[in-house]
Amino acid sequence: MTRTLRVGDIAYTNVLPVTHFLPDITRHLPGVELVPQVPAQLNAAMRKGLIHVGPMSSFAYAENAHLYALLPGLSVSAKGPVGSIFLFHKRPLDEVKRGVVALTNTSATSVALLKILLEGYGGGAPTYLTMAPSLEDMLKRADAALLIGDDAILARRRYGREVAHIDLGEWWHRETGLAMTFAVWAVRRDILDAEPEQVGLLYRALLVSKRFGALRRDAVIRAAQERCGGSRDFWRAYFAGLSHDLGETELRGLKRYVADARRLGLLSGPVSFTLWDPREARPAEWVRGI
Repeated sequence: MTRTLRVGDIAYTNVLPVTHFLPDITRHLPGVELVPQVPAQLNAAMRKGLIHVGPMSSFAYAENAHLYALLPGLSVSAKGPVGSIFLFHKRPLDEVKRGVVALTNTSATSVALLKILLEGYGGGAPTYLTMAPSLEDMLKRADAALLIGDDAILARRRYGREVAHIDLGEWWHRETGLAMTFAVWAVRRDILDAEPEQVGLLYRALLVSKRFGALRRDAVIRAAQERCGGSRDFWRAYFAGLSHDLGETELRGLKRYVADARRLGLLSGPVSFTLWDPREARPAEWVRGI
């Protein structure tokens, strides 16, 4: 009997171009349950097997890569500014490198990326605090604060003229010349072994949703505005700066990020990058016909 696939759905605007149309599409697909969660919750649930398929932080994938296979063509990446991951700082960056940095408790990839940039490339040795994502509270206790996702977008809109900030995607690209892959879509290998056809159906539904997200960008923008406000021009530019592909460019940046994290001691042991081959599944005709 086919089991129900529990599919993670990150409750952030940066995945909307992939996921906005997914609920409508999966209504026609039996045995799929969408579970909205923030990245840290989703990472933990994937590791425990409570979620079977979904977007997860690149760092969380690398920590337990043996448990997962990557779904090709799906990521949250940027080659340059990402627009939703910022280090806000009230002292110059050279001083922050030896100061106190507050880290959001909703991230894994961006926390490791900041440490790579501050320590690995910047030669710093700051003290870190992990806190809930409130910029005011974080800057009361620290010299700088890392925020991601919608928290970062809203904080920049409110405090961007008062508090200096730097985009981590832009910083990474300046240091490496590479794209930064912040999140990937992955499937647990035990589920893939047990339900390859079901995973194949879901994968194709994700690709259809991504295609609709590109063709019907105005609907995606309206959904983002409902969550976070902002102008159409802001969201159009924001989504234009993101890549939701996982090809050679995104994989090269991901592999460099993982190598840097290992050199800094943030990851231990080798990390495998296993791309699932969707030809292993036999999708139903309804998917081909969408």
